[in-house]
Amino acid sequence: MIAVTSRSFSRHPALRRELLERYEEVRFNDEGRSLRGDELVDFLQECEKAIVALEPIDDALLERLPNLRVISKVGVGLDTIDVAAVERRGIRLAWSPGTNSRSVTELALALMISALRHLPWASNELRRGVWSQPKGALLSGKTVGIVGYGHAGRDLASLLRPFECRILAADVRPVDEPELELVPLDDLLAAADVISLHVTLDESTRGLLDRRRLELMKPGAVLVNTARGGLVDEETLAELLREGHLGAAAFDVFALEPPGNSELFAIPNFLGTPHIGGSTEEAILAMGRAAIDGLDA
Repeated sequence: MIAVTSRSFSRHPALRRELLERYEEVRFNDEGRSLRGDELVDFLQECEKAIVALEPIDDALLERLPNLRVISKVGVGLDTIDVAAVERRGIRLAWSPGTNSRSVTELALALMISALRHLPWASNELRRGVWSQPKGALLSGKTVGIVGYGHAGRDLASLLRPFECRILAADVRPVDEPELELVPLDDLLAAADVISLHVTLDESTRGLLDRRRLELMKPGAVLVNTARGGLVDEETLAELLREGHLGAAAFDVFALEPPGNSELFAIPNFLGTPHIGGSTEEAILAMGRAAIDGLDA
């Protein structure tokens, strides 16, 4: 039996058809529920293989699923999975980095331009009948800092080059691109007009942009996060936005999802989207097909 907890996979007709061509017994998340705890255990009971998305997979859950032998991940982040527990129990974990990079980086680019041109605020004003014409700024010619120069970071750099941006990058790994300015994170934060986050979330990156680092950012700078919630001190971010130290912020991900009554949403120069970085037809197909291959490959 194969279980598919991913909601986007479960409601996609092509992915359903392709999986059913390989396996006769498949349990899809047809109710579209966000599965957690006992409900997730019940859904995965008696299944040997599972296609998962953002569901939390920890050691306590795996203890209750003795039949599970393969976990194939939709998407690129592993922060919801206790990888050590998976390895310890001899469960095979499959994931394919880079499958949704273009989907994420196009959103990051859209958020940069939207924040620089005050598009959400201008649209809301127009809806209220106010003809306000706010003065924005160009992305062209700006210094853009990319934090995390993996699949998504490299792809974003390629999209930015026609804008003639100066591109800075910070990464814990060496980068073999002679023309790239690889700098320490603190230097990047102090120099960039726009900063875009593209790092994974783990214990080394949780709270990466704390108060000290957020205060390093130049006055009027824009912060974009399409990577993972938990990388940024959201309370300090809200404070710096209200005070006018930062020009704007645009986030697709949050420490708590859904974020509930976050104070960020009361700030005019904050733009939030509901974790839609990978929510394009092309990315869903690519991630879903990689997850199908991961069941056996």
